[in-house]
Amino acid sequence: MEEITSGPDGPVVGAFFDLDGTLVAGYTARYLTEERMKAGDYGPVDVLRTLGVMVGGGGLNPDTFAELLDLGAHTWAGRAVEDLDEMALRLYKKKVAGRIYPEMREIVRAHQEAGHTVVLTSSATTFQVQPVADALGIEHVVCNRFEDEDGVLTGHVTKPVIWGDTKAYAAQQFAADHGVDLDQSYFYADGDEDVALMYLVGKPRPTNPGETMAKVAGKRGWPVTRLSSRGAGSSIRTLIGFSTFVPIAGLGAAKGLLARNRRSAINFITENWSSLMLRINGVEMNVLGRENLTASRPAVFLFNHRNGFDPFIAVTLIGRDFTSVAKAELKDDPMIGAFGRFADIAFVERDNTKSAVEALKPIEAMADKGLSVLIAPEGTRLDTREVGPFKKGAFRIAMHAGIPVVPIVIRNAEMLGARDAVTINPGTVDVAVLPPVPTADWKLDEIDDRIAEVRQMYLDTLADWPGDDD
Repeated sequence: MEEITSGPDGPVVGAFFDLDGTLVAGYTARYLTEERMKAGDYGPVDVLRTLGVMVGGGGLNPDTFAELLDLGAHTWAGRAVEDLDEMALRLYKKKVAGRIYPEMREIVRAHQEAGHTVVLTSSATTFQVQPVADALGIEHVVCNRFEDEDGVLTGHVTKPVIWGDTKAYAAQQFAADHGVDLDQSYFYADGDEDVALMYLVGKPRPTNPGETMAKVAGKRGWPVTRLSSRGAGSSIRTLIGFSTFVPIAGLGAAKGLLARNRRSAINFITENWSSLMLRINGVEMNVLGRENLTASRPAVFLFNHRNGFDPFIAVTLIGRDFTSVAKAELKDDPMIGAFGRFADIAFVERDNTKSAVEALKPIEAMADKGLSVLIAPEGTRLDTREVGPFKKGAFRIAMHAGIPVVPIVIRNAEMLGARDAVTINPGTVDVAVLPPVPTADWKLDEIDDRIAEVRQMYLDTLADWPGDDD
């Protein structure tokens, strides 16, 4: 990132990115094949033909790859391009979006901000490549395409087929057509077949390289990046982490009974479960401003929401003597719902403003009695590094109780998993806890401006992270 931001800018510098294994963990062809099999476009005969090509051609090479593409194109002959575009977008949202490496998303964005010519260069088809390019804001795409006539596929592939040396030639031709200086350009890829293109650019960047690529990189001194933020998590470890709730809740209940104090039981659970679950899954936190967590209690603690795991980060930081707000769907969850009712968590229907206001009234009462409150002011998970609009509920609670709001800014929770991930990836999460913001003198008619000021704190912190320039 530092190399990109401190290096030359402008469109003369190219940044070429491979798709599978580089931008996306795994292979998008898998999801496309599964969809084709479900739709009946790819049956047993097609499977046998594919195996025949691979065996007869001696494995994957330029000739067998081209023949496999021809087979795929033939099965889609007569299909409307529009229908397949819709299918591709659906597959992207359902299967692929959560597999994009967040580190690569940041690298793409850094090149874009430097004004470089960013190109998604892949041997995959446009139905695999285009949705990813659109999601990442990549304007230029070099990939394999199926021919069509008036929006209907002909069953043929546009020649030449892009793979290995022809992919390198296509990138070279693109650079010549767009005034890109390959000597100043970057190429990010993992496949051994992409070594030819690595030789063409001045800044080859093997990313999750295969065996041959890694050997060449070692001999040539090319810097290698290996990413583990997608697909490295263990479902068993995640399950073990969540299941520790049962013994911890049991110990908490016993502690509460002995003390004859329900809050004692709740505090034991909140102080121990989240932190243990994160440790079991290899999650560490790099926290700045930890002193602000206790500078003014009670308070309304706010955190930016990216996935189902960042609430555990916030709970681990706050520890005790707080209640929270959760989406109404979690009320029926056997674990979170049961604990939520025990801990007086408010389950809010996000799309029903009147219902949400009513649900928050008990939280206001608890804040009056000295409990802190934990809320994600965006109201939903956002698969982005940006900050969404803030809802008013958290700020109304703070004003009603006359307590401050404390912004908890999480920089990279997406490293642990995508928006809808169910498995936690190991990693280090950066957190900045900002000083408490008093609300005692806030007036209702200026609440929108006050909320905007707090939201701006998140934007400023994420744009210029404390300590990054040290």
